[in-house]
Amino acid sequence: MTVATFNVNGIRAARRRGFDAWLAGRGADVVALQELRCPPDAVGEFPGFHAAVDCGSIPGRNGVAILTRAPAAAVRSWATHPPRARGLGAYAHEGRYIEVDLADAPLTVACLYLPKGGLPAHLQRPGNIRDVPDDGAKYQRKMRFLAAFARELDRNRRAARAAGREFVLLGDLNVAHLPHDVTNWRPAQKMEGFLPEERAWLGQQLGPRTLVDVVRRLHGDRPGPLSWWSWAGASFTKDVGWRIDHHLASPGLAASAVSVTVDKEPSPDERLSDHAPVVVDYAFPRSGPRR
Repeated sequence: MTVATFNVNGIRAARRRGFDAWLAGRGADVVALQELRCPPDAVGEFPGFHAAVDCGSIPGRNGVAILTRAPAAAVRSWATHPPRARGLGAYAHEGRYIEVDLADAPLTVACLYLPKGGLPAHLQRPGNIRDVPDDGAKYQRKMRFLAAFARELDRNRRAARAAGREFVLLGDLNVAHLPHDVTNWRPAQKMEGFLPEERAWLGQQLGPRTLVDVVRRLHGDRPGPLSWWSWAGASFTKDVGWRIDHHLASPGLAASAVSVTVDKEPSPDERLSDHAPVVVDYAFPRSGPRR
């Protein structure tokens, strides 16, 4: 089973750059998409796939989808199944989370686009941050989301296990975990996405009996594989980026992971997004043929 996660940074823009050709040629069985950034009627079709979609209600922002070869046995988004953890209700309309139970494999697939956040107030200095100083408001919002989502994630993972299913969380988590996940990790310690408290949160979600960072396990204790590069400058060409796109899998599924590939394009002119797809092959049983 080939499973991909891809922040497309706008599905319409990604299609203009060649997304449909990538999807048709990749041969994936499951594809999780983040940042659709369009209304439902503009998402379009995905030939060969059935799409579960939550675009959210904020124009031009967020939006998640999971593409599967067979129709999903069940679909749960926060729009139709509000999150149960206290503190997540404020995010339910934003198009950040969706999950499906596969019909042809004992697996629940979840897709998350986690808030980017910002810097805490004490690290904000006018002129040295990209955004207008906000006294830490975006940082606090992200930290509230992290605290609440940890509870929701634990419930959903346990629910899958109780139903006899493995579980995988795919998506752009806007958090890099280890120094190997960021090219210039020392200065990144004072940047959103690699703050000590964000890294600690991600570490708390991982464990041999809970969720396994599949990409790190397969790639080993060495730099990369990166999945995001700034549009600006020569970051893409010089491979100066971050690993913030993740496969976090329950132990049974993680044990079946065989290989990981980041579909980084050959040149900046061929980029589909500021992210690249992260694709993992799992030797995981399917109960029926592709459709």
